[in-house]
Amino acid sequence: MRGLWRTGRGRVRPLRWALALLAAALALPAAAAPAGDAWTTAATLHRGINVLGYDPLWTDPARARFQPRHFKVIRDGGFDFVRVVLFAFPHLDAGNRLDDRWLATLDGVVGGARAAGLSVILDEHDFDVCSADPETCRPKLLAVWKQLAARYRQEPASVLFEPLNEPHARLDAVHWNALLVELIAAIRATNPTRTLVIGPTGWNSLDQLSMLALPTDDRGILVTVHDYEPFRFTHQGASWADGGVKELHGIPFTDADAARIGRDLDRVADWSKANGRPVLLGEFGAYDRSGTPLADRVRYTATVRRAAEARHLPWAYWQFDSDFVAYDMARDAWVEPIRQALTGQVR
Repeated sequence: MRGLWRTGRGRVRPLRWALALLAAALALPAAAAPAGDAWTTAATLHRGINVLGYDPLWTDPARARFQPRHFKVIRDGGFDFVRVVLFAFPHLDAGNRLDDRWLATLDGVVGGARAAGLSVILDEHDFDVCSADPETCRPKLLAVWKQLAARYRQEPASVLFEPLNEPHARLDAVHWNALLVELIAAIRATNPTRTLVIGPTGWNSLDQLSMLALPTDDRGILVTVHDYEPFRFTHQGASWADGGVKELHGIPFTDADAARIGRDLDRVADWSKANGRPVLLGEFGAYDRSGTPLADRVRYTATVRRAAEARHLPWAYWQFDSDFVAYDMARDAWVEPIRQALTGQVR
């Protein structure tokens, strides 16, 4: 199955991939929402998974780990949407134009996911660049979304746009809210009813929900939060984690941790009701390379899944491949205890 991704280098593509794209183009949208109704769109999203952020696909499709068939694997595995992690900035030229080959690869991703019956969130993930230097980020991010919005304006309502993952640091509430005004306007110019996925600053922290300013007349916004608490459990041993967490090992998942997750998601559900906005739990997961017992990670995963679903919050697990994994690419098989925790087979 290597090398089946559409690369944009020529007009000839393998027949199997061409047929998959044709099926996607002809398929009726799985969930067409009324104009601007994010609640209706949110009701079609249940269990999702983050994909493709760190795959060689984007620079060398012939070396891709993720293959078109994996979209069906995800659908058959019990999931109904994917959050596609995009690092678009490296594919901009000096005039902030996106590379044609990268765009053609993205066309294949969107078409392949839709052909498998999955909804798609396109998530711009250059959050570290934007949070470190919002002034440099602004023209790039606006250029990316003007191009993506125009390119995918004819896609069904089951394709959602997420302007930026996890703003933080210098992209604080004041600066993020100001940038959102421009981003929303840029996308709405070609996609007046597209559901947008937008979260607060502080790494999409639920603690910052009250600081998120959204246009009151735009009901096509699905708010997102990420929750990795308890952080010292979910990120123990992770080399990039701050506050001494990367040196931690052997931290168990406790009943007190489970209770905290319930309280945190109660706060999210309360905010959703008070503000009349649907909310997506866009990321959660436990690092898989720290030696943490699988049983603890399974219990954590099932706890978050149950808590989110009890509060009618759609969710997307972090992530399919790379780390925090739900799918073992080396074995070409699900990490079954994690998948079962995500799909309700582990209580």
